Amino acid sequence: MLRVKMPPHYVDYFQELEDKLNQLYQVATEARAKGLDPATVVEVAITSDIAERIEKLIGPQGITERMRELESLDRREMSFKIAREIVLGRFGVMEREKAADQAVRTALAILTEGVTIAPIEGIPEIKIKSNPDGSQYLALY
Repeated sequence: MLRVKMPPHYVDYFQELEDKLNQLYQVATEARAKGLDPATVVEVAITSDIAERIEKLIGPQGITERMRELESLDRREMSFKIAREIVLGRFGVMEREKAADQAVRTALAILTEGVTIAPIEGIPEIKIKSNPDGSQYLALY
């Protein structure tokens, strides 16, 4: 349910909408499970805000609450802060290249509000490469 204050009759109205949405989502889930469509699952996740949408779309687990804590920042600042926290292990320890991949994709999802496919398909591969002098850089393909 939405996290905003509203009159009781609005709460009832939004609850009714949410209940109907969940019923229809269940119908869609059952229909897809029959295997008559190319996809056997409903592709769109039900989310209540951008933070939840991004966590379900690209991750990492736990990003929803952190994004809500940082909602006073603009998206650009938030994306850099969260990307840094990902590579520093705030959301779990990962191999360096995996952490870099997760950080870039999550930051891009924040910048695009989780409504484009850019974080998933826009960057096929992210690698950490070495320069001739031994320093490293992030390569996005």
